[in-house]
Amino acid sequence: MENFEWANELSCAVTVCDCEGVVLWQNIKAVKTFESYGDLIGKNLKDCHAAKSWEVIHEMIQNGTSNSYTIEKNGIKKLIHQTPWYKEGGVAGLVEFSIELPLEIPHFKR
Repeated sequence: MENFEWANELSCAVTVCDCEGVVLWQNIKAVKTFESYGDLIGKNLKDCHAAKSWEVIHEMIQNGTSNSYTIEKNGIKKLIHQTPWYKEGGVAGLVEFSIELPLEIPHFKR
């Protein structure tokens, strides 16, 4: 993948896959986050997700929908946002942003 220089040094993990779930690109933070899985470029997300998670991924790709949730693991809270990316008007795959959050975070209604 090209033209991702802007995302390479973001403080959140960014992973990009195609419509088949094959990982095309990861920024530096994503590589570090998932280093225990080895080099994921060229690997399919189906191979490292439970069946239920793969169903959600497949549905997002098919329907062009997004998915957001928070998790806490090893004392680190994260916002996970998965959303389609497009090429020539059609869904070309998904981008996942994994953003570390403070355990307590303000919420404002505006």
